[in-house]
Amino acid sequence: MPFTTTIIKWFSENGRELPWRETRDPYAIWLSEIILQQTRIEQGRPYWERFMRRWPTVGDLAAASEDEVLREWQGLGYYSRARNLHTAAKQILARGGFPTTLEGICSLKGVGDYTAAAIGSFAFGLPAAVVDGNVYRVLSRHFGISTPINTTEGKKEFAALAQQLVNEIPTDAVSAYNQGLMDFGATHCTPLNPQCSQCPLQETCVALREGRVASLPVKEKKLTIKERHLSYIYIRCNGYTAIHRRPAGDIWQGLYEPILIDNGQLTIDSWATQNNYQLSVVNCQLLASQVKHVLTHRILYADFWLWEVSERPSLPDDYFWIKEADMDNYGVPRLIEILLEIVNSKSSNYKYND
Repeated sequence: MPFTTTIIKWFSENGRELPWRETRDPYAIWLSEIILQQTRIEQGRPYWERFMRRWPTVGDLAAASEDEVLREWQGLGYYSRARNLHTAAKQILARGGFPTTLEGICSLKGVGDYTAAAIGSFAFGLPAAVVDGNVYRVLSRHFGISTPINTTEGKKEFAALAQQLVNEIPTDAVSAYNQGLMDFGATHCTPLNPQCSQCPLQETCVALREGRVASLPVKEKKLTIKERHLSYIYIRCNGYTAIHRRPAGDIWQGLYEPILIDNGQLTIDSWATQNNYQLSVVNCQLLASQVKHVLTHRILYADFWLWEVSERPSLPDDYFWIKEADMDNYGVPRLIEILLEIVNSKSSNYKYND
């Protein structure tokens, strides 16, 4: 049985039941694809369900504020996805509907070749090959391809092979094949402990025949991890605290955080002296030290401080006061969620509601 036919048959018997697979609505499918970038299905599914309840149409999403979208996205990370999602919703609304061609879908903010192919094939039956990490793994193993998947050469080779396979099947089977191939990689041909002994492709799998399953796919190591040291000061003044919105050009753009000292060489005392603030470690409480938070390209180490005052001090530029009880209305990165949890657990007077 040909590779493509085997995958389609396997999918009909073993495919995962997911709510966005029960519709051809391009908005619902697009939303799922954006949420599931860099996110596991079990983590992303509740977000998709909440987004669909709150904004059931692309027009509803376009009418929301960026702050509302970021707040709903909180906890998923990679917040540029949420900002791009909101921008693309406005693009779709402006053009009068969801684009139905790969070129049109690719023109949406935050949509690349993979996402466009997924939306195009799932919603409109376009004969476009979907190539994600799971697909790379299955194709690499089955066809015995050792070209590194994160090189220009590798991307071209796998894209060409994937499209060649799609061209061999009827158009009305493309959606099932693409979804089947991704599911097969996610649940059967897994990175560790693949089910080779029960694989419907074992007779034609090059990696299995040559004993190379564990070594494929090949990926060049290019990522350099950097460390970054932060100190956060949570000010409490008669039920109020101070925050600001993170600017563009850095992590967590558009999200909110308490006062930040972003310099591992600068102490709270020296920072306060430089900025003429009546603040020191003497009247500050260290809540947690060197809290580790891992991002894709860096590792953050954060100190959390609580400064309780009876009169409001002057604030750095672009910071402002809010009621502590209103903190839930502002989207914050996961690291600040941790800070708030610690503040809550260590201060009996803290009134923040989860």
